[in-house]
Amino acid sequence: MTACIVGWAHSRFGKLEGETLEGLIVRAAAEAIAHAGIGPDDVDEIVLGHFNAGFSAQDFTASLVLQADDRLRFKPATRVESACATGSAAVRQGIRAIDAGAARIVLVVGVEQMTATPGPEIGRNLLKASYLPEDGDTPAGFAGVFGRIAQAYFQRHGDQSDALAAIAAKNHRNGVDNPYAQIRKDLGYDFCRHESEKNPYVAGPLKRTDCSPVSDGAAALVLADVETALAMRRAVVFRANEHVQDFLPMSKRDILLFEGCGQAWARALKNAGVTLDDLSFVETHDCFTIAELIEYEAMGLARPGEGARAALEGRTAKDGQLPVNPSGGLKAKGHPIGATGVSMHVLSAMQLAGEAGGMQVPGARLAGIFNMGGAAVANYVSILERLR
Repeated sequence: MTACIVGWAHSRFGKLEGETLEGLIVRAAAEAIAHAGIGPDDVDEIVLGHFNAGFSAQDFTASLVLQADDRLRFKPATRVESACATGSAAVRQGIRAIDAGAARIVLVVGVEQMTATPGPEIGRNLLKASYLPEDGDTPAGFAGVFGRIAQAYFQRHGDQSDALAAIAAKNHRNGVDNPYAQIRKDLGYDFCRHESEKNPYVAGPLKRTDCSPVSDGAAALVLADVETALAMRRAVVFRANEHVQDFLPMSKRDILLFEGCGQAWARALKNAGVTLDDLSFVETHDCFTIAELIEYEAMGLARPGEGARAALEGRTAKDGQLPVNPSGGLKAKGHPIGATGVSMHVLSAMQLAGEAGGMQVPGARLAGIFNMGGAAVANYVSILERLR
């Protein structure tokens, strides 16, 4: 046991009219500090997760966290980036500062403002998380990359449209109870399953309901070493935190296996001394429904090619064998790139502290988190447990 989450904050995700990137950062940072019951003077280090890649004209953003309080001036502040896993990269950087004895308390913020960017530019920005020499001309941008993955999965294992619709419907159903979610509407299985004017195909076999929305938002958390955390209001400890990096070109690996995801899960479970069956729930990276399906297999919930059964049999429902994405996941909650990984840790900590409201998984004791950047390139897994 090393670092603990001792406080947090979370904005609403969605199209936040009249909001600024700086405003999102400042509010999340200030609220997390207050929630932890500390003062700005207690913070030893600051880490900001901000993907950007063209979403913001302001591209030197680490010091914007200092705007939350003048007493943060002169604190070390660093921005990190790891595509869609940027938030988890920021969390890991904070943990490593504590592990190294360089900091006792670290403030971690994740943020993105995407909706002010014109649609075609959004596609170009997100495609930068893929290997451009191979994928740079992909129609429909990053959705097109995962559309190709879905098509290849269907060719190998058969049409899985029923399972993808079940995953989308589950996550939208869960999202209704998430006060921070961008889409708080139970769309139902039939709507998610069938093409319609409101649910057209976007890329390959993926429809609009298979794709996470474009979002603005921020989340923040305060990390502390265990000794410090034990004297605080709440403490959710990292039993494990792993990062596995894979090749960027999909041509260098079997993209249907998400091997980096599998490696990260195996290492985290081993280091935590637990099995998948011990987990109370998982928050996983459903940027597209096909990603969640393959992640079932990579984490060991289902054998390769059989992830559909986990979805269709209800094993990943909120009342199932292993609830997956009780928050609604990226699919319903939204996916502001730099904020997502921090958000996953915040919402998991809320579950373990019994403070998740309508999202609450009864008796939640151990949480698993998987956040990835690119197509299973940057893979981060955390195992969390309530310490006090």
